[in-house]
Amino acid sequence: MQTKAFFQSFAAILLWSFLAYLAIRLSKIPPFLLVGLALSIGSLCSIHKIYLWRVSIPILALGIYGFFGFHFCLFMALRHAPPVEANLINYLWPLLIIVLTPLFLPKYHLTVRHLVAAALGFFGTALIVTGGTINLHFEYLTGYLFAGISAFIWASYSLLTKRVSPFCNEAIGFFCLSAGVLSLAIHFFIEDSYSISLDELWILLILGLGPMGAAFFFWDAALKNGDPRVIGSLAYLTPLLSTAVLISTGSGRFTLLSAIAMVLIVGGAIIGTVSSKFTQ
Repeated sequence: MQTKAFFQSFAAILLWSFLAYLAIRLSKIPPFLLVGLALSIGSLCSIHKIYLWRVSIPILALGIYGFFGFHFCLFMALRHAPPVEANLINYLWPLLIIVLTPLFLPKYHLTVRHLVAAALGFFGTALIVTGGTINLHFEYLTGYLFAGISAFIWASYSLLTKRVSPFCNEAIGFFCLSAGVLSLAIHFFIEDSYSISLDELWILLILGLGPMGAAFFFWDAALKNGDPRVIGSLAYLTPLLSTAVLISTGSGRFTLLSAIAMVLIVGGAIIGTVSSKFTQ
């Protein structure tokens, strides 16, 4: 994997690791209002090059599919299923990026190394997200389906960006703004009005410019420059680092399961990101 793509993907993952902590700090804000405002703020990351936002209708549709579709389905999943189970199913997206790569990008082939990395990453994520216990119930099937669709949307969007006609990295700002406006529209239709306090405002700015702004620009650049099979393996560090942030800020606790999950995820990431020179 190219060094540049490695650091770009890790930068995105590092920023996403603060998403849960910041979302907890903003938990009183209605979800679609939060997403709409955060994505709209995220678009400011490339507002200085708005002239590069111009993309074709199919490319814009892909951006809206990825950014709006992912967040819409994720929040619908959280409305119709317990958050632990919904979150675990949603974290299938790194696994899907790996296993779907040959389907979307025929020049890439899966090896045993990639499959082992995917399995270790998923099992580690399952431990860290569920705490070792998970109970799936038929009455939450709608929520589970939405969570699975959200995972598929982000994985397929990520892979399709390597297949469609090239577009400027700055156009991610247009994707953010478009998805943000749609999310705000849903807020006005289905959620109660809410007044954001000054304390919440600065946290919202950090969320928008970081995990829901700059992270998407880094992710796009990494996918354009790197191997999606390797990036998918590395992406499993997201729940691990997110848990580490929660523990360090007093919003979580370190357990034996956390340690086992850490070994599995880091091991999977190492296996998945070693040189693929002879496995193309």
